[in-house]
Amino acid sequence: MSNPIDTKPSVVLFSGLATQKALEAEIFAAFTTETGIAIDAHFDPTTELQRRFAAGERPDIVIVATPALASLAADGVIDPSTVVPLVTTGIGIGVADGADKPDISTVPALTSALRNARSVAYSQAGQSGIYFRTLIERLGIAAEVDARATPLAKGFTGVAVRDGRADLAVQQLSELAFVPGIAIVGPFPDEVQHLTEFAAALSNAAAAKPEALALLEFLNGDVARAAYERSGLRAV
Repeated sequence: MSNPIDTKPSVVLFSGLATQKALEAEIFAAFTTETGIAIDAHFDPTTELQRRFAAGERPDIVIVATPALASLAADGVIDPSTVVPLVTTGIGIGVADGADKPDISTVPALTSALRNARSVAYSQAGQSGIYFRTLIERLGIAAEVDARATPLAKGFTGVAVRDGRADLAVQQLSELAFVPGIAIVGPFPDEVQHLTEFAAALSNAAAAKPEALALLEFLNGDVARAAYERSGLRAV
């Protein structure tokens, strides 16, 4: 007799990188323990997720930067009535554990730290990297920083600091905290800080799927909110 088919319910989730630490470290396990529902998770920067959606991929739930949801709704990817704001996060700088931490407490100090760095790592596809490009233009140091920068197509910039390609990593604070061996110097000064909100929504394909609705509700519940805060995010 053949083995019975595994019918354990599951949910496919596409998420930006900012929430990865909280989700993988705490939230997924707590949700599966409580409900018995498994999660098939895929993490990419919001811009990369948008490319995957444009190519026809359809998860059950998405977690992306909130500004991206309007176009996803217009394209029929998500059900806009299910949008739930989850967290906000700011951008900061990380260095390798044990390395000197530059002063970035003021805009002039941050400018000096970026100009004096051997190399600055940033993500070309992430919300933080897109903003960082505009910031160094505003500060008038783009050519200087770019001449020695370590741009990453996607992923965690802390990895480039840990392996020695760069000495400063720029990214969302929660993404810096995700990489072992990285020490967070601090957030950008308030005058040049850029907060990004991330929200979850059901895809149109999963609007009537009870497992997906259960996960959406869990992502905005007390257990998840506490996990977000512990990972460096601010629950909305």
